[in-house]
Amino acid sequence: MTQDPRLPFLAELERKILWLASWTIHNANHIRPNEDGMKVGGHQASSASLATIVTALYMAALKPQDRVAVKPHASPIFHAINYLMGLQTREKLENFRGYKGAQSYPSRTKDIDDVDFSTGSVGLGVAQTLFSSLTQDYVKAHGWAKDRPEGRMVSLIGDAELDEGNIFEALMEGWKHGVRNTWWVIDYNRQSLDAVIREGLYDRFETMFRNFGWDVVTLKYGSLQQAAFKEKGGERLKAWIDSCPNQLYSALTFQGGAAWRKRLMDDLGDQGPVTKLIEKRSDAELSKLMCNLGGHDLPSLLEAFESIDHDRPVCFLAYTVKGFGLPLAGHKDNHAGLMTKEQLDGFRKANDIRPGHEWDLFEGLGLPESELRGFLDKVPFFSEGRRRLSAAKLPVPETLPAGIQATMSTQMGFGKVLDELAKAGGPLADRIVTTAPDVTVSTNLGPWVNRRGLFARASMADTFKDERIPSMQKWEFSPQGQHIELGIAEMNLFINLSALGLSHSIFGERLIPIGTLYDPFISRGLDALNYACYQDARFMVVATPSGVTLAPEGGAHQSIATPLIGMSQDGLCAFEPGFVDELAVMMRWSFDYLQRDGEGDPDERTWLRDETGGSVYLRLSTRQVEQPSRTMTPELEREIIDGAYWLRKPGPNASVVVAYTGAVAPEAIEAVGLLSEDRRDVGLLAITSADRLNAGWQAAERARQRGNHAATSHIERLLGALSRDCGIVSVLDGHPATLAWLGSVHGHKQKALGVEHFGQTGTVADLYRHFGIDANAIVHAANAASPGRPVRYLKALP
Repeated sequence: MTQDPRLPFLAELERKILWLASWTIHNANHIRPNEDGMKVGGHQASSASLATIVTALYMAALKPQDRVAVKPHASPIFHAINYLMGLQTREKLENFRGYKGAQSYPSRTKDIDDVDFSTGSVGLGVAQTLFSSLTQDYVKAHGWAKDRPEGRMVSLIGDAELDEGNIFEALMEGWKHGVRNTWWVIDYNRQSLDAVIREGLYDRFETMFRNFGWDVVTLKYGSLQQAAFKEKGGERLKAWIDSCPNQLYSALTFQGGAAWRKRLMDDLGDQGPVTKLIEKRSDAELSKLMCNLGGHDLPSLLEAFESIDHDRPVCFLAYTVKGFGLPLAGHKDNHAGLMTKEQLDGFRKANDIRPGHEWDLFEGLGLPESELRGFLDKVPFFSEGRRRLSAAKLPVPETLPAGIQATMSTQMGFGKVLDELAKAGGPLADRIVTTAPDVTVSTNLGPWVNRRGLFARASMADTFKDERIPSMQKWEFSPQGQHIELGIAEMNLFINLSALGLSHSIFGERLIPIGTLYDPFISRGLDALNYACYQDARFMVVATPSGVTLAPEGGAHQSIATPLIGMSQDGLCAFEPGFVDELAVMMRWSFDYLQRDGEGDPDERTWLRDETGGSVYLRLSTRQVEQPSRTMTPELEREIIDGAYWLRKPGPNASVVVAYTGAVAPEAIEAVGLLSEDRRDVGLLAITSADRLNAGWQAAERARQRGNHAATSHIERLLGALSRDCGIVSVLDGHPATLAWLGSVHGHKQKALGVEHFGQTGTVADLYRHFGIDANAIVHAANAASPGRPVRYLKALP
């Protein structure tokens, strides 16, 4: 059989990649020392086990349209490949894990090399590739990206990552939606951080993937082993390998050729063909044979990858040795281990690396540099240069009609805004894609779905409609539908939003993803939400209903901490409107904000870096509230987006102001009315975004520390006219810490009201009274926070 002409080049490059990755780790000054002062960490062994697989994929099998999520601990291997290709710098590799150096885990936002999907929180990058493939299907089904071939979404997975529950949730969703063009390559080294993988796990993996409709390709034996099995006695060697426990195989790998020989002779020695098979090989050759697993064999890997001629999802189970090619190979403690100086010197000599030439691209390689450069210039995956794509911004209407009624909830207003958009049509409406974890109707997405339909690659009729059964919902699936219905798994929701929210960069087509869920269940998917924001994915998450205002549902459906999540989550701009006209302003601004990609210079009016853009979180309520009749002026719009405005501006003699957020607006308005009978000039501050108010305040303070003494934030200006004796009462249906910082802005005395404990069933009035966020509680707090005449109408607090 003719040898693949690429193999000599790939073998040399694999060796170079492993060296560069190992040197990157050992050269870093930021690997943490252990208690003995020795460096540990750096993912050296985990990287090594993937070196052959990554070489075969990146240097041969993948095409420019393919996208890859790299196993988190394989980042040194990934960076080494990009260094070879001129996409990573020596400076950043020398500063691996340091300030602004190459990242410990591949990062879209922090690394300069071409990271397709950030990894680091294990399991999430894996699921991201599945949902990115579904996003590609969505884009293609709608007739976009016609000039781009379909790519494969590839994930390199550690076998221990498959302990993560979100992977199984994603597999289920992928099966429902007929996922295609997805490859998961499992680095089956049978070791985790702390231990050796349990016996028989492979069988479970294979069965699981096949049950979900995946093809499974097992890469267990390398070409050396396959050749040995054909020798006399080879079938017994194969049977021994198949029955060898994981821990024993790992231990013998670490011990080397002599240990292999003794064990094999003890177990198999027959003074015949098996003995001859073993004895004809030196210790080094025997060790090489026994470690020649499928995941370390370039011919086997290339054959497996390039034999796939269909779009069905494929799981490659590649047997590997953790730390392959290093003196640490196989040891159960190698996850955090590094080579000693003596081991590194031996590894250097084995690779023909001269001291002082460790970073030279072609140092120690056996092929001429000109031939190697010529090979690298023709590697398909990198042939089109950097793969970050872009898409034009979509125009946003000047206003968003909301069909405001005299009394309505913000959740209803959200549905109305989307319904009006769906009805009006246009570029923005056509690019909106909604998604929800089985709560489409109960989060008011129903009208949108009725007009725009559900997405599926194949059309499916609404059986209830066909059977003439009356229903408010039109549940018809088609390739042109614009709603992706998910099962009840919030992790899937946020990873789906992450994939949809990167479509402009991955596929060159702009989408405006909107996901809805119940507000308390944000916490279920918080890791995936954080991951999506870390990747700089762009989406709107609408969480409703929120707080104890969903009174009859009880504590399990009543959120407390979500306003704090909105404030603390980087890359996510959080709003909580009290009225529907505010919501319409927020949504219009958000549609533009999601598409921004500027340099990030701060707006010196707010000190917020709005030009960079980001994602948006809207915390809404089902509470029916009387809507104000007012004209939405440009000034009011601006202040709503900045985070707060005076619903009732305080007069010069104000002794107290009430600051509220969201659904408690009626209680705050009522309390100010009661207070005004005994106190003059009482102010009422509507806070539409505690997140943006606080961020602007913090940013202005940093600007002053850097010498810009005139920097003033929006909240500083709003509260600047109050006397130092004026008290502040803050109130919201959420944790009181959300607004408890307001008194620190100018040193005012403050009473912060909110919800600190799990709710219970009851009416809104019952629970507001119970938690001390009703009008009476607000008046009590105002009386305590400010000097002046006692306030009438006070009732004793329960």
